[in-house]
Amino acid sequence: MTPASPLVCEPIEMTSTPAVSDFAALYERHYEMVFRAALRVTGRPADAEDVLQTVFLRILSGREVEASKRPAAYFRRAAVNAAVDILRRRASHGETSLDDGAPHAVIDRPVLLKEQLRRAIATLDRDDASLFLLRHVEGLSIEELAGMFQLERNNVTVRLHRIRLRLKAELER
Repeated sequence: MTPASPLVCEPIEMTSTPAVSDFAALYERHYEMVFRAALRVTGRPADAEDVLQTVFLRILSGREVEASKRPAAYFRRAAVNAAVDILRRRASHGETSLDDGAPHAVIDRPVLLKEQLRRAIATLDRDDASLFLLRHVEGLSIEELAGMFQLERNNVTVRLHRIRLRLKAELER
């Protein structure tokens, strides 16, 4: 057998625990996407790094079998799920990304709105938050989401509509 070219994007077969070389290849192929997705959701580079570490530690420990089937979809969803967990932790502890700024700093409206949206997303259940973020932040299509969540296309559309209504209500509170 000849070794596969590193530029070929074929799935890496993983058994219970990936070999170090397989893990390194997976990491190189997907770490940027995981980091960017987490950063868009959390708004903090430090939180995005925590998400990156969490996602890849799960792979290294062999607890995630789903990653071998559709790696790109798995990593995008895992990043969003881990980022939502961080948003929830932040909300339960009363933290905001605004806490990092100077006490006298002027906070502009878009930053405040983003933080309010993050807090509202933290109130959703995990699947709903992931569905919303994968659609509206990561830009996945309805068809991709239907396959990822194993739902009918119409169900995805209805759920997204209901999620937006809940978020709107939460933002108006």
